[in-house]
Amino acid sequence: MRLIRPFVAGLALAGLFTLPAAAQPVSFAGKEFKVIVGFGAGSGYDQYGRLIAGHIGDHLPGNPTVVTENMPGAGSIKSETYLYNQAPRDGTVIGAVARDSLTQPLINPNQGYHFDATKFGWLGSPDTETNVCIANASAGLKTAADLFTKPITVGSTGIGTGTHIYPVVMNGMLGTKFKVIDGYQASGDVTLAMERHEVDGICESYSSIIRKIGPKIRDGSVVILLQMGRQPNPELKNVTYLLDLAKTQEQRQALQLVYAGQSFARPFITPPNLREGVLFALRQAYDATLKDPKLLADAARQKLEINPVGGEDCAAILAKAYATPKPIVQKLAQIMSAKTH
Repeated sequence: MRLIRPFVAGLALAGLFTLPAAAQPVSFAGKEFKVIVGFGAGSGYDQYGRLIAGHIGDHLPGNPTVVTENMPGAGSIKSETYLYNQAPRDGTVIGAVARDSLTQPLINPNQGYHFDATKFGWLGSPDTETNVCIANASAGLKTAADLFTKPITVGSTGIGTGTHIYPVVMNGMLGTKFKVIDGYQASGDVTLAMERHEVDGICESYSSIIRKIGPKIRDGSVVILLQMGRQPNPELKNVTYLLDLAKTQEQRQALQLVYAGQSFARPFITPPNLREGVLFALRQAYDATLKDPKLLADAARQKLEINPVGGEDCAAILAKAYATPKPIVQKLAQIMSAKTH
């Protein structure tokens, strides 16, 4: 053992032995670091994107200037296409993207996606999530059972997001009667549309709903009809859990695939093919940011939940989703290709 360390050191100095990539120095000094958010200002993704952007510079090697850039389009598909095909591969650009868009190239391949979601680098997610479907009480729906008998118009921020995917899949797999209206830039625009009675509701993250229209939930003017996540949310004891509506194993597996993104609620990803040392440095900085007392204080003020899921765990969840049996994926593809209204 006494001879190994000098020998290895000698090889390293001679250029015959390479240190692990994670150990190679990385610095972003003097560079501009961008957080690309795949949605418009005011969305839940935008809030988390700006929260991370506001603190990650303190933990990145070289302490670069950090800016946030909104790149909305097709439910964050535009930003993911940019990250995959055009963004620099030097670690100076990361993305905050839609959780559900990462499984869409698998489920809905005919849309012509120009990226392979399994090749993005993963930083992680600051939270897990519960998705809920809500409606104005004036629409006349009171429980999940009403979704099978009464039509409901819901707003969507794009085909790659849960606001579009979830109601469409529930229609095709379970027989609900959602009518999906696409084209909204952010979920906040949909809740405004609910106020104007342009749409009846939305299927969106519970935490975002509470932040935006919590008082309306509490006074009963907006009703929560359904919930879905890795497990039932204890705060929603009287709200139907979607998997309880599945009547067959095929339905259950399909719904689990579609809702896989709830486990990595707010994905932060990198372009593919970064040098391993760069990805390692980014993950270290990202993890340290989520433990930063200043970030935690800011999150508390904004009522943003911080329950981190690590990058490797997120990658494993996505890999499991992509291992779903082909007949189920094909069934979902058929459903997703059908007209929504």
